[in-house]
Amino acid sequence: MDLGLVVTTLGRVEGLKRLFDSLSDQLLAADALVVVAQRNLPEVEALASVYRSESMRIIVMTSPLGAARGRNAGVAALPADRDLMLNFPNDTTWYPQGALARMRLLAETFHAGALTVVDENGPKFVLPEPGAALTRWTVWSVIEMGILIRRTMFDRIGGFDPEIGTGAPTPWQAGEATDLLLKLIRAGEQAGFAWQPPSLTVGGISDPSGLSSAERRHKLRGYGRGLGRLVTRWKYPSWWRLAFLGGGLFFGLRNRGTNALLDGWWVFLGRLEGMLGRTLGPAGTLTAVTR
Repeated sequence: MDLGLVVTTLGRVEGLKRLFDSLSDQLLAADALVVVAQRNLPEVEALASVYRSESMRIIVMTSPLGAARGRNAGVAALPADRDLMLNFPNDTTWYPQGALARMRLLAETFHAGALTVVDENGPKFVLPEPGAALTRWTVWSVIEMGILIRRTMFDRIGGFDPEIGTGAPTPWQAGEATDLLLKLIRAGEQAGFAWQPPSLTVGGISDPSGLSSAERRHKLRGYGRGLGRLVTRWKYPSWWRLAFLGGGLFFGLRNRGTNALLDGWWVFLGRLEGMLGRTLGPAGTLTAVTR
């Protein structure tokens, strides 16, 4: 199964260099790598030109701001007559040696699935066991760089919602992967969803990496708004919404390795805003990440 990797970037070339290094001896000529540079396009193109080869074909393009918009644009740039298996790395993602070969082999047997994303602290989420059902409860275990989905299926369910997720032109700054999988379920295409074994991973960095305390809390609030919006949009039960809202207060306690105890307040506030459908008080810049 040939692969289509689509990455949206604000032009952070140092992260992209690590990504390209990890792919340089894993991509095949039939694979495709699309980089959607929403800033610093000349620098990204210059970096890509260093790595391009017969086996590493890199398309560089741009799009309006927003990670989901960039991913949709990148998929649209892929050859329309080839049903590639898609994956959506961040510009801070990297692939362990042999990961693409395993993805390529396993992907022949399913139309959508998920793999484990790890950072310096371990797995970001622990996935359900292979063979478990994809349900409206298990979709929360998947983030964008962990998605595997065939191009035809991605197009059939409408791709990512460009109005939500990191950098979107709305306050709802997270949840595009969850929303995509909920659309998969709504379309009745969840049968055979392939949870990959925990030994198949892609690497990344922790969400607060490189951010100041103020930037970290701003990001948590923006992400909370997006997820709070989702539980309302998809009509989760009231008891579950209340538990989800209250659980935000304990975010800092559950993630003491990367976050401060009081960070939970900002997660709670963001989730509340998402559920209400509006921001409360001065929110400042609404996009979760600006650099």
